[in-house]
Amino acid sequence: MLSLEEAQSRAQDLVSAARKAGADAADAIYACNASTNVSVRLGLLEDVERSEGEEIGLRVFIGSRSASISASDMNPATLATLVDRAVAMAREAPEDPYAGLAPEDRLMKKRPAALDLTDEQEPEPAALRERALLAEEAARSVPGITNSEGGGASNGRSQVALATSHGFAGAYAGTNHSTWASVLAGAGSDMQRDHASHSMRHLEDLDNAEAIGMRAGQRAVARLNPVKVESGVMPVIFDPRIGSSLLGHLIGGMVGPAIARRSSFLLESLGEALFDAGVTIIDNPQVPRGLRSRPFDGEGLPVAPRALIDRGVLTGWLMDSASARQLGLEPTGHASRGGSGAPGVSITNVHMEAGTVSPGDLMADVKRGLYVTELIGMGVNGVTGDYSRGAAGFLIENGAVAHAVSEITIASNLKAMFRALIPANDLHFRYAMNVPTLRVDGMTVAGG
Repeated sequence: MLSLEEAQSRAQDLVSAARKAGADAADAIYACNASTNVSVRLGLLEDVERSEGEEIGLRVFIGSRSASISASDMNPATLATLVDRAVAMAREAPEDPYAGLAPEDRLMKKRPAALDLTDEQEPEPAALRERALLAEEAARSVPGITNSEGGGASNGRSQVALATSHGFAGAYAGTNHSTWASVLAGAGSDMQRDHASHSMRHLEDLDNAEAIGMRAGQRAVARLNPVKVESGVMPVIFDPRIGSSLLGHLIGGMVGPAIARRSSFLLESLGEALFDAGVTIIDNPQVPRGLRSRPFDGEGLPVAPRALIDRGVLTGWLMDSASARQLGLEPTGHASRGGSGAPGVSITNVHMEAGTVSPGDLMADVKRGLYVTELIGMGVNGVTGDYSRGAAGFLIENGAVAHAVSEITIASNLKAMFRALIPANDLHFRYAMNVPTLRVDGMTVAGG
């Protein structure tokens, strides 16, 4: 793995070489990921894995033609060949009036915010093994647990460096620490599985391994003896650990490329009230120690907190430079880059602000409904917004969580779900995308 200074220098050298070889403009991105993972099962070490990979990608422009190429070999001779091939490819590429680097006057000029994304602690494999054993042992100690899929612990480091031919150069790194456990309760055809995990940038912020294991075991046992559910229309309450998937569908409809292709269910919704006025959704790339925090986007543009939904209203699209040009708008600092290909669009740390009622009050008037803890499959149409997914969780009867349920399907349309959505007041920041408990009335439920 190159140091950050070496990575930035390598990217800048590649851009300079592309310009000398005849490119009108160019950018280069270096990305490296290194991680150590230890897994155990039934109290025995199962696997120790160390992985490390690095890649550098070059994108060149000749007029409105462009080409991208990448390599995992950092040898200078290999990179020289990379430059020649990229320029030759660009000369033969079709013209694209929307392709190009980000607008020069919008590049990040200021010193980036201090986000505290790297942890100097790097646990040895023996410490990871101990953490994994503690998590699995705690999960297996829960009465009713009969088998284990294992426990694990990991740590890793990633680095990114970006350079452009019109004046941007920047690099940053981030670390990650994780613990998980997955166990089974019951026996035979009545067996149920569940899991728990936690990931943070800094080891000191990671949940206790025993607590993670206990959650996994308790969740699995709670799912035993599921009952059948009669089909009908009823309220559905989403547990916070899966409710964030609704934000994922919202964001998928907000990205500039989907809008430019006219393939989004939100196409005619800009400026409209999609949610109740009590709902605000924030994307914040500057959260200290945030799992998706970053000092700049994939094109070298500055990033800043942004309300995606402001008091219920859809505020705008999420755009890289190409989709912004196609739509006649400005990029929003949401570009993301891989080693090859043009930039895409991605969000960072997203959360829905907490509501005003407790989870208990949220379900107090529900005579019969569902509390969903797991979603299965990807039955969501991003063009129409039609929503249909397998689910499991618990029946709600007379305002209280009752029997476990499984093999059910919940269906509606995303716009109708958004209009009906009510957030509880139990927002906690545990993931890259966080929501409180969510209630959506009027969903169609089909029992197994």
